[in-house]
Amino acid sequence: MKKVYYTVLSLMVPFLGFAKSGEEKKAVKADTTIVMEADDDDAKGAFAFSGYLDSYYMANFNKPVSRSNMGASNARVFDQKSGQFSLGLVQTKVVYTNSKSEAVVDLTFGPNANMGNYGNALFSTALAIKQAYFTYNFTDKFSMTAGQFGTNIGYEVIDAPANFNYSLSNLFNNGPFYHAGLKGTYAFSDKASLMVGVVNNVDGLGDNNRAKGIISQLYFQPVSNWNVYLNYIGSNEANTDSLGKQPEGLYQVFDLTTSFQITEKFLLGLNAAYGSQKGDYQGAGGPVDSESWSGVAVYANTALTDNFGIGARYEYFNNDNGVRGLLTRAGMGTKVNSVTLTGNISLADGHILVKPEFRLDAYPKVSGVGEEQQFQDSEGGWTKNSQTTFGVAFIYKF
Repeated sequence: MKKVYYTVLSLMVPFLGFAKSGEEKKAVKADTTIVMEADDDDAKGAFAFSGYLDSYYMANFNKPVSRSNMGASNARVFDQKSGQFSLGLVQTKVVYTNSKSEAVVDLTFGPNANMGNYGNALFSTALAIKQAYFTYNFTDKFSMTAGQFGTNIGYEVIDAPANFNYSLSNLFNNGPFYHAGLKGTYAFSDKASLMVGVVNNVDGLGDNNRAKGIISQLYFQPVSNWNVYLNYIGSNEANTDSLGKQPEGLYQVFDLTTSFQITEKFLLGLNAAYGSQKGDYQGAGGPVDSESWSGVAVYANTALTDNFGIGARYEYFNNDNGVRGLLTRAGMGTKVNSVTLTGNISLADGHILVKPEFRLDAYPKVSGVGEEQQFQDSEGGWTKNSQTTFGVAFIYKF
């Protein structure tokens, strides 16, 4: 899992119906309880420490014997367990900043750490490096970042406090999560910027071949409170063959992310993506000719009071060609319509978030005698082509 590129997080992600403006970007990065100023006046440096922990209980109306929300193949990202209280993610982040630079060490623990950083977990069930990078500001307009950083692709991020909905979309699940590499960002103005980077590959510290991937993001603000991000990644993800030669291959994603703060308390968001794969994908095989997948998600969030908001997400994701991680029991491609309704309750001056959530995922019914459907029933049979869950997430951020 996906994903903390600070420009996207600070400008786009809503909480209780409010979008973050460009002027709030630095405040988001320093949303901490501990800030230590450096003694050297010339350095003008400061340390900041922040983090969060989240847990959840998710009831599945199908009552699957496995007590899993995953279905046949990757129907959910993080909230995978049903009928039991489950730990999600624990994050600790240290940031050092001065007038010309910033360094970030962002560590995660718990069950979701491996799911979000599966190419990067330090221990099998515990610790993962979510981000570890530094940025140098050459000028007020141009900066470069080196290390491991969250991907620029997508609307949602790994961090539960930053997303309005608790469960994550299929667009999030089927896009990149993070990269290791080098990127540069040039701000034409406070309403437009361009980022271009070179990375090892998708979701990994080490590179599985000699090829390098290209990432880019064009940000612009057509009018006040409307933010638009055009994202891209292109990379040859094929493993080298037994002779060490590089096979032909190309993984690509074109991604549009946009949000519009219509009023102070009502936000609309959109994420649309088109991806394709040709050749092997990190040893998992792949089509000889380029095959595609696509999806779109619409978000609507509103703040009803200072401490309570409600939001809806509708998503359509199409993997009919079977080149991503959304498949039937027989390993064939499929598609899904998903509707999610989430409440957002803020307590303890915003440190505690309680998120009740309803979600429905509906897949086409697999036809034919004896064909198994997408989800398990209470007797262990694969008879359900839809899944309804209702649960509550409990999050503490500091």
